Amino acid sequence: MAHGVKPSDFPPPVDQVNEFVGKPTDPEDERIEVGVAIVGGGPAGLAAAIKLMQLLENEPELAESLGEVPVAVIEKGKVCGAHALSGANMRPSAMRELFPDLDPSEWPVYGEVKKDATYLLTKSQKFKLVPPPPNFKNHGNYITSVAELSRFLAEKAEEMGVYVLSETNAMKLLVEEGTVVGIRTGDKGQDREGKPMGNFEPGVDVVAKATILAEGTVSHLTLAAQEFFDIKPDQPQRWELGVKEVWEVAKPLDRVIHTMGWPLRKGAKYNEFGGGFIYPMGEDKVCLGMVIGLDYTDATLSCHDLLQLLKTHPLVKGILDGGKRVAWGAKTIPSGGYFSMPKRLSVPGMCITGDAAGMVNVPVLKGVHYAMHSGMYAAETIIDALKAGTTDLSAYDKKVMGGMIGSELYESRNTRQFFSKGFFLGGALATMATATKGHLPPGKWICEADAHEPMFIGDRDKIYPQPDNEYIFNKLDSVFASGNATRDSAPNHVRIKQNVPRELAQTWVSMCPAQVYEIPDDQPAAGNVDVHVTPSNCVQCGAITAKGGRLTPPEGGDGPLYQNA
Repeated sequence: MAHGVKPSDFPPPVDQVNEFVGKPTDPEDERIEVGVAIVGGGPAGLAAAIKLMQLLENEPELAESLGEVPVAVIEKGKVCGAHALSGANMRPSAMRELFPDLDPSEWPVYGEVKKDATYLLTKSQKFKLVPPPPNFKNHGNYITSVAELSRFLAEKAEEMGVYVLSETNAMKLLVEEGTVVGIRTGDKGQDREGKPMGNFEPGVDVVAKATILAEGTVSHLTLAAQEFFDIKPDQPQRWELGVKEVWEVAKPLDRVIHTMGWPLRKGAKYNEFGGGFIYPMGEDKVCLGMVIGLDYTDATLSCHDLLQLLKTHPLVKGILDGGKRVAWGAKTIPSGGYFSMPKRLSVPGMCITGDAAGMVNVPVLKGVHYAMHSGMYAAETIIDALKAGTTDLSAYDKKVMGGMIGSELYESRNTRQFFSKGFFLGGALATMATATKGHLPPGKWICEADAHEPMFIGDRDKIYPQPDNEYIFNKLDSVFASGNATRDSAPNHVRIKQNVPRELAQTWVSMCPAQVYEIPDDQPAAGNVDVHVTPSNCVQCGAITAKGGRLTPPEGGDGPLYQNA
Protein backbone atom coordinates (compact mmCIF):
# COMPACT_ATOMS: atom_id res chain seq x y z
CA MET A 1 0.00 0.00 0.00
CA ALA A 2 1.15 3.55 -0.65
CA HIS A 3 -0.26 5.00 2.58
CA GLY A 4 -0.37 4.08 6.22
CA VAL A 5 1.84 3.90 9.30
CA LYS A 6 4.55 1.29 9.70
CA PRO A 7 4.74 -0.13 13.24
CA SER A 8 8.48 -0.69 12.73
CA ASP A 9 8.97 3.09 12.63
CA PHE A 10 8.00 3.25 16.32
CA PRO A 11 10.25 0.71 18.05
CA PRO A 12 9.62 -0.17 21.70
CA PRO A 13 11.94 1.00 24.49
CA VAL A 14 14.05 -2.14 24.76
CA ASP A 15 17.74 -3.00 24.38
CA GLN A 16 17.78 -6.68 23.45
CA VAL A 17 21.44 -7.35 24.19
CA ASN A 18 22.28 -5.14 27.15
CA GLU A 19 19.07 -5.93 29.02
CA PHE A 20 18.70 -9.62 28.33
CA VAL A 21 22.23 -10.99 27.83
CA GLY A 22 25.04 -10.78 30.38
CA LYS A 23 27.49 -12.58 32.62
CA PRO A 24 26.52 -14.35 35.85
CA THR A 25 26.36 -11.90 38.73
CA ASP A 26 25.56 -14.05 41.77
CA PRO A 27 28.43 -15.26 43.98
CA GLU A 28 29.32 -18.83 43.04
CA ASP A 29 27.93 -20.26 46.27
CA GLU A 30 24.52 -18.62 45.60
CA ARG A 31 24.06 -19.89 42.06
CA ILE A 32 21.84 -22.84 41.16
CA GLU A 33 23.97 -25.40 39.35
CA VAL A 34 22.33 -27.87 36.97
CA GLY A 35 23.60 -30.14 34.26
CA VAL A 36 21.34 -29.03 31.41
CA ALA A 37 18.98 -26.05 31.68
CA ILE A 38 15.90 -26.14 29.46
CA VAL A 39 13.86 -22.95 29.08
CA GLY A 40 10.23 -23.81 28.40
CA GLY A 41 7.96 -26.63 29.55
CA GLY A 42 6.23 -27.28 26.23
CA PRO A 43 6.60 -30.23 23.83
CA ALA A 44 10.10 -29.24 22.65
CA GLY A 45 11.61 -28.68 26.08
CA LEU A 46 10.00 -31.68 27.73
CA ALA A 47 10.85 -34.04 24.87
CA ALA A 48 14.45 -32.85 25.26
CA ALA A 49 14.34 -33.47 29.01
CA ILE A 50 12.93 -36.98 28.62
CA LYS A 51 15.42 -37.89 25.91
CA LEU A 52 18.30 -36.61 28.04
CA MET A 53 17.25 -38.81 30.93
CA GLN A 54 16.80 -41.81 28.63
CA LEU A 55 20.32 -41.34 27.29
CA LEU A 56 21.81 -40.76 30.75
CA GLU A 57 20.49 -44.12 31.89
CA ASN A 58 23.27 -45.65 29.81
CA GLU A 59 25.88 -43.11 30.96
CA PRO A 60 26.05 -43.40 34.76
CA GLU A 61 29.41 -41.63 35.08
CA LEU A 62 28.23 -38.72 32.95
CA ALA A 63 24.97 -38.54 34.90
CA GLU A 64 26.90 -38.37 38.17
CA SER A 65 29.12 -35.60 36.79
CA LEU A 66 26.04 -33.45 36.13
CA GLY A 67 25.33 -33.16 39.84
CA GLU A 68 22.19 -33.46 41.92
CA VAL A 69 20.06 -31.84 39.18
CA PRO A 70 21.19 -33.30 35.85
CA VAL A 71 18.26 -31.78 33.93
CA ALA A 72 16.12 -28.77 34.90
CA VAL A 73 13.13 -27.30 33.06
CA ILE A 74 12.39 -23.63 33.73
CA GLU A 75 8.72 -22.89 33.02
CA LYS A 76 7.13 -19.46 33.51
CA GLY A 77 3.55 -20.72 33.77
CA LYS A 78 1.90 -22.10 36.89
CA VAL A 79 2.43 -25.59 35.47
CA CYS A 80 3.87 -26.98 32.27
CA GLY A 81 1.34 -26.35 29.51
CA ALA A 82 -0.25 -23.36 31.26
CA HIS A 83 0.78 -21.09 28.36
CA ALA A 84 0.66 -23.74 25.61
CA LEU A 85 -2.05 -23.57 22.96
CA SER A 86 -2.47 -24.96 19.47
CA GLY A 87 -4.89 -26.69 17.08
CA ALA A 88 -3.58 -29.43 17.10
CA ASN A 89 -3.52 -32.34 14.68
CA MET A 90 -0.28 -33.99 15.71
CA ARG A 91 1.81 -36.28 13.56
CA PRO A 92 2.65 -39.27 15.75
CA SER A 93 6.30 -39.79 14.75
CA ALA A 94 7.88 -38.05 17.75
CA MET A 95 5.60 -39.70 20.32
CA ARG A 96 6.34 -43.13 18.83
CA GLU A 97 10.08 -42.50 18.92
CA LEU A 98 10.10 -41.07 22.45
CA PHE A 99 7.75 -43.69 23.92
CA PRO A 100 8.15 -46.86 21.84
CA ASP A 101 6.42 -48.96 24.50
CA LEU A 102 3.32 -46.77 24.80
CA ASP A 103 0.21 -47.48 22.75
CA PRO A 104 -1.52 -44.41 21.26
CA SER A 105 -4.46 -45.17 23.56
CA GLU A 106 -2.14 -44.13 26.41
CA TRP A 107 -1.23 -40.79 24.80
CA PRO A 108 -3.07 -37.57 25.78
CA VAL A 109 -5.05 -37.50 22.54
CA TYR A 110 -8.69 -37.38 21.46
CA GLY A 111 -8.34 -40.02 18.81
CA GLU A 112 -6.95 -40.59 15.35
CA VAL A 113 -8.24 -38.49 12.46
CA LYS A 114 -10.38 -40.63 10.15
CA LYS A 115 -12.21 -37.97 8.12
CA ASP A 116 -11.40 -34.52 6.74
CA ALA A 117 -13.44 -31.77 5.13
CA THR A 118 -12.35 -28.42 3.70
CA TYR A 119 -14.87 -25.70 2.85
CA LEU A 120 -14.68 -22.43 0.97
CA LEU A 121 -17.09 -20.11 2.75
CA THR A 122 -19.15 -17.15 1.70
CA LYS A 123 -21.18 -15.20 4.24
CA SER A 124 -24.05 -17.68 4.18
CA GLN A 125 -22.95 -20.64 2.05
CA LYS A 126 -20.30 -23.35 2.06
CA PHE A 127 -18.64 -25.10 -0.86
CA LYS A 128 -16.92 -28.37 -0.05
CA LEU A 129 -13.60 -28.84 -1.84
CA VAL A 130 -13.49 -32.33 -3.37
CA PRO A 131 -10.89 -33.63 -3.16
CA PRO A 132 -9.63 -31.48 -0.29
CA PRO A 133 -6.27 -29.76 -0.73
CA PRO A 134 -3.56 -32.39 -0.08
CA ASN A 135 -1.92 -30.25 2.59
CA PHE A 136 -5.13 -30.35 4.65
CA LYS A 137 -5.32 -34.14 4.80
CA ASN A 138 -4.87 -35.36 8.37
CA HIS A 139 -5.59 -39.07 8.12
CA GLY A 140 -3.36 -40.90 10.61
CA ASN A 141 -2.68 -37.82 12.73
CA TYR A 142 -3.93 -37.46 16.29
CA ILE A 143 -6.02 -34.66 17.78
CA THR A 144 -4.50 -33.33 20.97
CA SER A 145 -4.43 -30.36 23.29
CA VAL A 146 -0.90 -29.01 23.55
CA ALA A 147 -1.63 -27.93 27.12
CA GLU A 148 -2.61 -31.49 28.03
CA LEU A 149 0.27 -32.93 26.03
CA SER A 150 2.71 -30.72 27.94
CA ARG A 151 1.37 -31.82 31.31
CA PHE A 152 1.61 -35.46 30.23
CA LEU A 153 5.22 -35.00 29.15
CA ALA A 154 6.04 -33.10 32.37
CA GLU A 155 4.70 -35.99 34.45
CA LYS A 156 6.84 -38.46 32.48
CA ALA A 157 9.89 -36.21 32.81
CA GLU A 158 9.51 -35.81 36.58
CA GLU A 159 9.10 -39.58 36.99
CA MET A 160 12.51 -39.93 35.35
CA GLY A 161 14.17 -37.42 37.66
CA VAL A 162 13.84 -34.13 35.77
CA TYR A 163 13.53 -31.09 38.03
CA VAL A 164 10.67 -28.87 36.80
CA LEU A 165 10.94 -25.33 38.13
CA SER A 166 7.52 -23.84 37.33
CA GLU A 167 6.28 -20.30 38.05
CA THR A 168 9.78 -19.12 37.14
CA ASN A 169 10.65 -16.99 34.15
CA ALA A 170 13.97 -16.93 32.32
CA MET A 171 14.74 -13.24 31.99
CA LYS A 172 18.38 -13.17 30.95
CA LEU A 173 20.78 -15.33 28.95
CA LEU A 174 24.10 -15.86 30.74
CA VAL A 175 27.16 -15.76 28.48
CA GLU A 176 30.85 -15.94 29.32
CA GLU A 177 33.60 -15.67 26.69
CA GLY A 178 31.15 -16.37 23.87
CA THR A 179 29.64 -19.47 25.48
CA VAL A 180 26.15 -19.72 26.98
CA VAL A 181 26.45 -20.86 30.60
CA GLY A 182 22.81 -20.72 31.69
CA ILE A 183 20.05 -18.23 32.42
CA ARG A 184 19.03 -15.78 35.11
CA THR A 185 15.50 -15.97 36.45
CA GLY A 186 13.37 -12.87 36.91
CA ASP A 187 12.57 -11.13 40.17
CA LYS A 188 9.28 -11.93 41.90
CA GLY A 189 7.15 -9.88 44.28
CA GLN A 190 7.30 -6.44 42.68
CA ASP A 191 4.59 -3.82 42.37
CA ARG A 192 3.36 -2.15 39.18
CA GLU A 193 6.34 0.26 39.23
CA GLY A 194 8.82 -2.58 39.72
CA LYS A 195 9.50 -1.79 43.38
CA PRO A 196 10.00 -4.69 45.85
CA MET A 197 7.01 -5.68 47.99
CA GLY A 198 7.04 -7.62 51.25
CA ASN A 199 7.22 -10.98 49.43
CA PHE A 200 10.04 -9.91 47.09
CA GLU A 201 12.37 -12.65 45.79
CA PRO A 202 15.33 -11.65 43.60
CA GLY A 203 16.16 -13.64 40.51
CA VAL A 204 18.98 -16.15 40.59
CA ASP A 205 21.67 -17.35 38.19
CA VAL A 206 20.99 -20.89 36.96
CA VAL A 207 24.31 -22.08 35.53
CA ALA A 208 24.51 -25.12 33.29
CA LYS A 209 26.91 -27.11 31.15
CA ALA A 210 24.41 -26.77 28.27
CA THR A 211 21.23 -24.75 27.69
CA ILE A 212 18.23 -25.46 25.47
CA LEU A 213 15.88 -22.66 24.44
CA ALA A 214 12.42 -24.18 23.99
CA GLU A 215 10.44 -21.02 24.72
CA GLY A 216 7.86 -21.44 21.99
CA THR A 217 6.59 -18.70 19.71
CA VAL A 218 7.90 -15.09 19.89
CA SER A 219 10.69 -16.24 22.19
CA HIS A 220 12.19 -13.74 24.62
CA LEU A 221 15.71 -15.13 25.02
CA THR A 222 15.86 -16.40 21.44
CA LEU A 223 15.27 -12.89 20.11
CA ALA A 224 18.05 -11.58 22.35
CA ALA A 225 20.39 -14.41 21.38
CA GLN A 226 19.86 -13.73 17.68
CA GLU A 227 21.06 -10.17 18.22
CA PHE A 228 23.97 -11.04 20.49
CA PHE A 229 25.36 -13.91 18.40
CA ASP A 230 24.49 -12.30 15.04
CA ILE A 231 22.36 -15.24 13.91
CA LYS A 232 19.24 -13.37 12.81
CA PRO A 233 17.53 -15.14 9.89
CA ASP A 234 17.96 -14.29 6.22
CA GLN A 235 14.35 -13.17 6.17
CA PRO A 236 12.38 -11.78 9.10
CA GLN A 237 10.12 -14.13 10.97
CA ARG A 238 6.43 -13.72 10.29
CA TRP A 239 3.65 -14.69 12.64
CA GLU A 240 0.00 -15.58 12.62
CA LEU A 241 -2.40 -15.08 15.50
CA GLY A 242 -4.83 -17.80 16.42
CA VAL A 243 -7.82 -17.45 18.73
CA LYS A 244 -9.47 -20.65 19.87
CA GLU A 245 -12.54 -21.76 21.80
CA VAL A 246 -13.47 -25.18 23.23
CA TRP A 247 -17.17 -26.04 23.33
CA GLU A 248 -19.18 -28.79 24.93
CA VAL A 249 -21.62 -29.85 22.21
CA ALA A 250 -24.84 -31.80 22.03
CA LYS A 251 -23.81 -34.04 19.15
CA PRO A 252 -20.36 -35.42 18.28
CA LEU A 253 -18.32 -34.20 15.31
CA ASP A 254 -16.78 -37.01 13.27
CA ARG A 255 -14.24 -35.11 11.17
CA VAL A 256 -11.59 -32.41 11.09
CA ILE A 257 -12.83 -29.29 9.29
CA HIS A 258 -10.83 -26.43 7.79
CA THR A 259 -12.37 -23.33 6.26
CA MET A 260 -11.10 -20.75 3.79
CA GLY A 261 -12.53 -17.52 2.44
CA TRP A 262 -15.13 -15.63 4.48
CA PRO A 263 -14.86 -13.81 6.86
CA LEU A 264 -11.48 -12.79 5.40
CA ARG A 265 -11.25 -10.32 2.51
CA LYS A 266 -9.52 -11.42 -0.67
CA GLY A 267 -7.97 -8.13 -1.84
CA ALA A 268 -4.17 -8.01 -1.81
CA LYS A 269 -4.19 -4.58 -0.16
CA TYR A 270 -5.68 -6.08 3.02
CA ASN A 271 -3.20 -9.00 3.32
CA GLU A 272 -5.82 -11.08 5.13
CA PHE A 273 -4.26 -14.54 5.08
CA GLY A 274 -5.66 -17.32 7.25
CA GLY A 275 -8.70 -19.44 7.86
CA GLY A 276 -10.78 -21.35 10.37
CA PHE A 277 -10.67 -24.81 11.90
CA ILE A 278 -13.03 -27.08 13.83
CA TYR A 279 -11.69 -30.27 15.41
CA PRO A 280 -13.52 -32.93 17.45
CA MET A 281 -12.30 -33.51 21.02
CA GLY A 282 -13.94 -36.80 21.89
CA GLU A 283 -17.68 -37.32 21.82
CA ASP A 284 -18.77 -34.22 23.72
CA LYS A 285 -16.38 -31.40 22.78
CA VAL A 286 -15.07 -29.55 19.77
CA CYS A 287 -12.47 -26.84 19.42
CA LEU A 288 -12.80 -24.13 16.84
CA GLY A 289 -10.50 -21.31 15.96
CA MET A 290 -9.59 -18.50 13.62
CA VAL A 291 -6.06 -17.82 12.42
CA ILE A 292 -4.95 -14.59 10.73
CA GLY A 293 -1.53 -13.58 9.43
CA LEU A 294 -0.12 -10.58 11.28
CA ASP A 295 0.96 -8.87 8.07
CA TYR A 296 -2.60 -7.55 7.62
CA THR A 297 -3.02 -3.80 7.07
CA ASP A 298 -6.43 -2.72 8.44
CA ALA A 299 -5.91 -1.42 11.97
CA THR A 300 -9.47 -2.36 12.96
CA LEU A 301 -8.99 -6.08 12.28
CA SER A 302 -9.51 -8.27 15.36
CA CYS A 303 -8.87 -12.01 15.20
CA HIS A 304 -11.00 -12.54 18.31
CA ASP A 305 -13.96 -10.79 16.71
CA LEU A 306 -13.42 -12.56 13.38
CA LEU A 307 -13.84 -15.84 15.26
CA GLN A 308 -17.09 -14.55 16.73
CA LEU A 309 -18.16 -13.61 13.21
CA LEU A 310 -17.22 -17.06 11.90
CA LYS A 311 -19.54 -18.55 14.51
CA THR A 312 -22.51 -16.83 12.85
CA HIS A 313 -22.04 -18.97 9.72
CA PRO A 314 -24.65 -21.74 9.31
CA LEU A 315 -21.93 -24.41 9.11
CA VAL A 316 -20.53 -23.47 12.51
CA LYS A 317 -23.89 -22.75 14.14
CA GLY A 318 -25.03 -26.23 13.21
CA ILE A 319 -22.07 -27.78 15.00
CA LEU A 320 -22.31 -25.63 18.14
CA ASP A 321 -26.10 -25.68 18.43
CA GLY A 322 -27.17 -26.53 21.98
CA GLY A 323 -23.60 -26.33 23.30
CA LYS A 324 -21.67 -24.03 25.62
CA ARG A 325 -18.18 -22.56 25.61
CA VAL A 326 -15.85 -24.02 28.27
CA ALA A 327 -12.42 -22.64 27.33
CA TRP A 328 -10.75 -19.91 25.30
CA GLY A 329 -7.18 -18.97 24.39
CA ALA A 330 -4.94 -17.13 21.96
CA LYS A 331 -1.41 -17.68 20.66
CA THR A 332 0.85 -16.69 17.82
CA ILE A 333 2.34 -19.15 15.33
CA PRO A 334 5.67 -18.60 13.54
CA SER A 335 4.92 -18.81 9.83
CA GLY A 336 7.93 -17.45 7.98
CA GLY A 337 9.19 -20.93 7.21
CA TYR A 338 12.62 -22.15 6.16
CA PHE A 339 14.23 -18.79 5.37
CA SER A 340 12.98 -17.25 8.62
CA MET A 341 14.83 -19.68 10.87
CA PRO A 342 17.96 -18.40 12.63
CA LYS A 343 21.16 -18.61 10.57
CA ARG A 344 22.42 -21.06 13.17
CA LEU A 345 20.33 -23.15 15.52
CA SER A 346 23.17 -23.56 17.98
CA VAL A 347 25.90 -21.45 19.52
CA PRO A 348 28.54 -22.64 21.98
CA GLY A 349 26.65 -24.10 24.92
CA MET A 350 23.12 -23.63 23.56
CA CYS A 351 20.53 -25.05 21.11
CA ILE A 352 17.29 -23.41 19.89
CA THR A 353 14.33 -25.75 19.36
CA GLY A 354 10.75 -25.88 18.11
CA ASP A 355 8.68 -22.75 17.61
CA ALA A 356 11.49 -20.65 19.08
CA ALA A 357 13.43 -21.48 15.92
CA GLY A 358 10.37 -21.14 13.65
CA MET A 359 9.91 -24.86 13.02
CA VAL A 360 6.36 -24.75 11.68
CA ASN A 361 5.24 -26.06 8.31
CA VAL A 362 2.49 -23.60 7.39
CA PRO A 363 0.98 -25.39 4.35
CA VAL A 364 0.23 -28.52 6.39
CA LEU A 365 -0.37 -26.68 9.69
CA LYS A 366 2.12 -28.82 11.60
CA GLY A 367 4.75 -28.02 14.20
CA VAL A 368 4.24 -30.10 17.36
CA HIS A 369 6.16 -33.12 16.11
CA TYR A 370 8.95 -30.86 14.79
CA ALA A 371 9.22 -29.32 18.26
CA MET A 372 9.55 -32.72 19.91
CA HIS A 373 11.99 -34.09 17.34
CA SER A 374 14.16 -30.97 17.63
CA GLY A 375 14.21 -31.34 21.42
CA MET A 376 15.36 -34.93 21.04
CA TYR A 377 18.04 -33.89 18.53
CA ALA A 378 19.27 -31.28 21.01
CA ALA A 379 19.44 -33.90 23.76
CA GLU A 380 21.44 -36.30 21.59
CA THR A 381 23.85 -33.54 20.58
CA ILE A 382 24.37 -32.36 24.15
CA ILE A 383 25.10 -35.85 25.47
CA ASP A 384 27.70 -36.38 22.73
CA ALA A 385 29.26 -32.97 23.45
CA LEU A 386 29.39 -33.56 27.22
CA LYS A 387 31.09 -36.89 26.66
CA ALA A 388 33.61 -35.19 24.38
CA GLY A 389 34.16 -32.34 26.82
CA THR A 390 33.14 -29.62 24.37
CA THR A 391 30.59 -26.83 24.19
CA ASP A 392 30.43 -27.09 20.39
CA LEU A 393 26.84 -28.10 19.58
CA SER A 394 26.94 -27.50 15.81
CA ALA A 395 26.05 -31.16 15.22
CA TYR A 396 22.53 -30.14 16.23
CA ASP A 397 22.24 -27.91 13.15
CA LYS A 398 23.19 -30.86 10.96
CA LYS A 399 20.62 -33.11 12.61
CA VAL A 400 17.82 -30.57 12.10
CA MET A 401 18.65 -29.14 8.69
CA GLY A 402 19.93 -32.40 7.22
CA GLY A 403 17.00 -34.44 8.45
CA MET A 404 13.24 -34.54 8.24
CA ILE A 405 12.63 -31.07 9.71
CA GLY A 406 14.95 -29.20 7.37
CA SER A 407 13.95 -31.11 4.25
CA GLU A 408 10.20 -30.68 4.79
CA LEU A 409 10.49 -26.99 5.66
CA TYR A 410 12.64 -26.45 2.58
CA GLU A 411 9.93 -27.94 0.37
CA SER A 412 7.47 -25.31 1.65
CA ARG A 413 10.08 -22.52 1.83
CA ASN A 414 8.14 -19.90 -0.17
CA THR A 415 4.55 -20.82 0.64
CA ARG A 416 3.74 -18.08 3.13
CA GLN A 417 5.35 -15.43 0.92
CA PHE A 418 3.10 -16.27 -2.02
CA PHE A 419 0.04 -14.93 -0.24
CA SER A 420 1.32 -11.37 -0.36
CA LYS A 421 -0.07 -11.61 -3.90
CA GLY A 422 -3.62 -12.05 -2.60
CA PHE A 423 -5.86 -15.02 -1.88
CA PHE A 424 -6.41 -16.36 -5.40
CA LEU A 425 -2.95 -15.87 -6.91
CA GLY A 426 -1.28 -16.83 -3.64
CA GLY A 427 -3.40 -19.97 -3.44
CA ALA A 428 -2.54 -20.96 -7.01
CA LEU A 429 1.18 -20.47 -6.39
CA ALA A 430 1.00 -22.40 -3.12
CA THR A 431 -0.79 -25.29 -4.85
CA MET A 432 1.91 -25.37 -7.51
CA ALA A 433 4.62 -25.37 -4.85
CA THR A 434 2.95 -28.20 -2.94
CA ALA A 435 2.63 -30.32 -6.08
CA THR A 436 6.29 -29.79 -7.04
CA LYS A 437 7.72 -29.93 -3.49
CA GLY A 438 8.82 -26.33 -3.72
CA HIS A 439 10.55 -26.44 -7.09
CA LEU A 440 7.93 -24.23 -8.74
CA PRO A 441 7.62 -21.30 -8.72
CA PRO A 442 11.43 -21.10 -8.62
CA GLY A 443 13.65 -18.76 -6.66
CA LYS A 444 13.70 -17.32 -3.18
CA TRP A 445 10.64 -15.18 -2.57
CA ILE A 446 11.26 -12.24 -0.27
CA CYS A 447 8.94 -11.12 2.50
CA GLU A 448 8.83 -8.10 4.77
CA ALA A 449 8.46 -8.28 8.53
CA ASP A 450 4.89 -7.97 9.79
CA ALA A 451 5.79 -4.66 11.45
CA HIS A 452 6.90 -3.22 8.09
CA GLU A 453 3.38 -3.41 6.63
CA PRO A 454 1.76 0.06 6.69
CA MET A 455 -1.43 0.22 8.76
CA PHE A 456 -4.51 2.26 7.93
CA ILE A 457 -7.79 2.69 9.79
CA GLY A 458 -10.41 0.82 7.82
CA ASP A 459 -13.88 -0.45 8.61
CA ARG A 460 -13.37 -4.05 9.67
CA ASP A 461 -14.91 -3.34 13.06
CA LYS A 462 -18.25 -2.33 11.51
CA ILE A 463 -19.27 -5.95 10.87
CA TYR A 464 -18.35 -7.66 14.15
CA PRO A 465 -21.35 -9.19 15.95
CA GLN A 466 -22.41 -7.75 19.29
CA PRO A 467 -21.56 -9.98 22.29
CA ASP A 468 -24.38 -11.66 24.17
CA ASN A 469 -21.91 -13.65 26.34
CA GLU A 470 -23.77 -16.86 25.59
CA TYR A 471 -22.76 -17.49 21.98
CA ILE A 472 -20.84 -14.35 20.99
CA PHE A 473 -18.28 -13.28 23.60
CA ASN A 474 -16.36 -10.13 24.40
CA LYS A 475 -12.64 -10.06 25.08
CA LEU A 476 -12.70 -9.58 28.84
CA ASP A 477 -15.01 -12.53 29.46
CA SER A 478 -12.75 -14.56 27.22
CA VAL A 479 -9.69 -13.67 29.30
CA PHE A 480 -11.54 -15.00 32.35
CA ALA A 481 -12.17 -18.26 30.45
CA SER A 482 -8.41 -18.63 29.89
CA GLY A 483 -7.83 -19.14 33.62
CA ASN A 484 -5.77 -15.96 33.79
CA ALA A 485 -5.31 -14.88 37.41
CA THR A 486 -2.54 -12.30 37.08
CA ARG A 487 -2.69 -9.80 39.93
CA ASP A 488 -3.65 -6.27 38.96
CA SER A 489 -0.53 -4.86 40.67
CA ALA A 490 1.92 -7.00 38.67
CA PRO A 491 4.76 -5.17 36.87
CA ASN A 492 4.18 -4.22 33.26
CA HIS A 493 5.96 -6.77 31.04
CA VAL A 494 4.78 -5.19 27.76
CA ARG A 495 7.02 -2.65 26.04
CA ILE A 496 5.43 -0.21 23.60
CA LYS A 497 6.30 3.30 22.49
CA GLN A 498 3.96 6.06 23.62
CA ASN A 499 2.89 9.11 21.60
CA VAL A 500 2.26 7.11 18.43
CA PRO A 501 -0.03 7.71 15.43
CA ARG A 502 -3.62 6.69 16.03
CA GLU A 503 -3.32 4.11 13.24
CA LEU A 504 -0.72 2.22 15.27
CA ALA A 505 -2.56 2.64 18.55
CA GLN A 506 -5.76 1.31 16.99
CA THR A 507 -3.80 -1.64 15.57
CA TRP A 508 -2.74 -2.66 19.07
CA VAL A 509 -6.22 -2.14 20.53
CA SER A 510 -7.98 -4.20 17.86
CA MET A 511 -5.31 -6.88 17.47
CA CYS A 512 -5.02 -7.83 21.14
CA PRO A 513 -7.51 -10.63 21.95
CA ALA A 514 -7.26 -9.88 25.68
CA GLN A 515 -8.02 -6.12 25.75
CA VAL A 516 -4.60 -5.17 27.07
CA TYR A 517 -4.44 -1.87 25.13
CA GLU A 518 -6.80 1.09 25.23
CA ILE A 519 -6.78 4.60 23.81
CA PRO A 520 -7.99 6.83 26.66
CA ASP A 521 -10.93 9.14 25.96
CA ASP A 522 -8.83 12.21 26.65
CA GLN A 523 -6.53 11.57 23.69
CA PRO A 524 -6.85 13.76 20.58
CA ALA A 525 -9.05 12.58 17.72
CA ALA A 526 -6.27 13.28 15.23
CA GLY A 527 -2.51 13.07 15.46
CA ASN A 528 -0.48 11.09 17.98
CA VAL A 529 -1.96 9.45 21.06
CA ASP A 530 -0.81 7.60 24.16
CA VAL A 531 -1.95 4.05 24.87
CA HIS A 532 -3.01 2.68 28.25
CA VAL A 533 -1.72 -0.81 29.02
CA THR A 534 -3.44 -3.31 31.35
CA PRO A 535 -0.77 -6.03 31.63
CA SER A 536 -2.84 -8.17 34.00
CA ASN A 537 -5.15 -9.03 31.08
CA CYS A 538 -2.30 -10.41 28.96
CA VAL A 539 -2.48 -14.07 27.92
CA GLN A 540 1.04 -14.11 26.47
CA CYS A 541 -0.07 -14.58 22.86
CA GLY A 542 2.95 -12.58 21.61
CA ALA A 543 1.18 -10.65 18.85
CA ILE A 544 2.41 -7.29 20.11
CA THR A 545 6.01 -8.25 19.25
CA ALA A 546 4.98 -8.79 15.63
CA LYS A 547 3.32 -5.39 15.35
CA GLY A 548 5.81 -2.96 16.83
CA GLY A 549 6.01 -3.76 20.55
CA ARG A 550 8.00 -6.23 22.63
CA LEU A 551 6.60 -8.83 25.00
CA THR A 552 8.90 -9.78 27.87
CA PRO A 553 8.20 -12.58 30.35
CA PRO A 554 5.64 -11.81 33.05
CA GLU A 555 6.38 -12.56 36.67
CA GLY A 556 6.62 -16.31 37.15
CA GLY A 557 3.19 -17.91 37.51
CA ASP A 558 1.30 -15.04 35.85
CA GLY A 559 -0.63 -15.38 32.62
CA PRO A 560 -3.22 -17.93 31.51
CA LEU A 561 -3.74 -21.42 32.90
CA TYR A 562 -4.85 -23.39 29.86
CA GLN A 563 -6.37 -26.77 30.67
CA ASN A 564 -7.44 -28.34 27.36
CA ALA A 565 -6.69 -25.52 24.90
